[in-house]
Amino acid sequence: MSLSTSSAAARSLLAPAPWDDARPDAVRVTAVRTFTCAPQGCPYVIVRVETDQPGLYGLGCASDPQRTTAIRAVIDDYLGPMLLGRDPADIEDLHRLLLNSGYWRGGSIAHNALAGIDVALWDIKGKAAGLPLYSVLGGRAREAADAYTHVDGRDAAEIADRVLAAAERGWRHVRVQVAVPGTDTYGTAPRDAAEARRREMRAESWDSLAYLRLVPPVLRAVRERVGPGVELLHDAHERLTPSQARELVRAVEDAQLFFLEDALAPEDAAHFDRLRDAGTVPLAVGELYSEVQAYLPLIQNRLINFARIRIPTLGGLTPTRKLVAACELFGVRTAPHGPGDVSPVGMAANLALDVSSPAFGVQEAATFTEATREVFPGTPVPDRGRLHPSAAPGLGVDFDEAAAARYPVTEPLQHDRWALLRAVDGSAHRP
Repeated sequence: MSLSTSSAAARSLLAPAPWDDARPDAVRVTAVRTFTCAPQGCPYVIVRVETDQPGLYGLGCASDPQRTTAIRAVIDDYLGPMLLGRDPADIEDLHRLLLNSGYWRGGSIAHNALAGIDVALWDIKGKAAGLPLYSVLGGRAREAADAYTHVDGRDAAEIADRVLAAAERGWRHVRVQVAVPGTDTYGTAPRDAAEARRREMRAESWDSLAYLRLVPPVLRAVRERVGPGVELLHDAHERLTPSQARELVRAVEDAQLFFLEDALAPEDAAHFDRLRDAGTVPLAVGELYSEVQAYLPLIQNRLINFARIRIPTLGGLTPTRKLVAACELFGVRTAPHGPGDVSPVGMAANLALDVSSPAFGVQEAATFTEATREVFPGTPVPDRGRLHPSAAPGLGVDFDEAAAARYPVTEPLQHDRWALLRAVDGSAHRP
């Protein structure tokens, strides 16, 4: 879809900034276009902000796999038209203008839509300056970003073998997930076609007690098998009650984790002080947070070690870079969310922050398919467990519209299936 109109018509939607008329030769936004595609299997929403300068455009990622069409509608019907005719260089002003335009501010849908535009504006700024985005954000603080990959398995021996194989390929950080027989365990692949079918039909439920019995001793055994040379991570994926989370922290102490992720759901964040007292395991949280302000009590009180930021859900680079600065001030490190449902455009935005911030800790790395790399030329690809930023101006990632058209998204609700989790008593459970 394309949105374009004359500058005069666009500027009549809302009054321009007081200083805008004094810059008749400024670059102007001429169109805001949205695209959906699924070369990775999950739906992406990509935003392209075009200008009146030939060849000067920016790309942004607005991807939320569960609410794709809603986000696209917010951009196409509301935010995009407001941007037309304006100077894309005024990112802070435009971000605040678009944020306030909905009156009831915030939420993941509004912020993903805003993020798609915001990141595209930063991409334009880098391209206009002829600089890679990390240089616009202050320049390099490191050569490359350490990243982590994912392994799972049925027992300690199988998982340890996969961790060691990843280490042979250069990975120093590996997220470890443990399959629990008879329960729908997050982050583990089905063992056979029958289990895959049961998961598809949601015939397996989540059993927290079975998880707590099995997972901690497996993690401890994996550590014994792989030794101290590999950093191990584990994601509890917000499935535990606060008391169960404390039990888990105590039980995995000897596994020497690099961090334990999402031991508590956002709704239970007030329990982080008691979780911190339960042990010394480094704690990571944040991929579900849609407001920068939600992190602040956890950062200010040093209740977490890693902020799991997701740039699209937080509203783009403009608010996220301020959160990252706060993390630096309080000694909290960043661990940006980067699974396959964050597009290569979003990953490039992560990488620009990663290499330019002293607060960076580790970057989650997706294994992008050949199809995804075709749709997004310049896709960041890990090398020996590290991600190197592109030296090209802006994000360094492009978008092939013709290639994207070969990978249409599924119908709404199709990608929701994985999240429709039930507990053993049949009640709806956090995924």
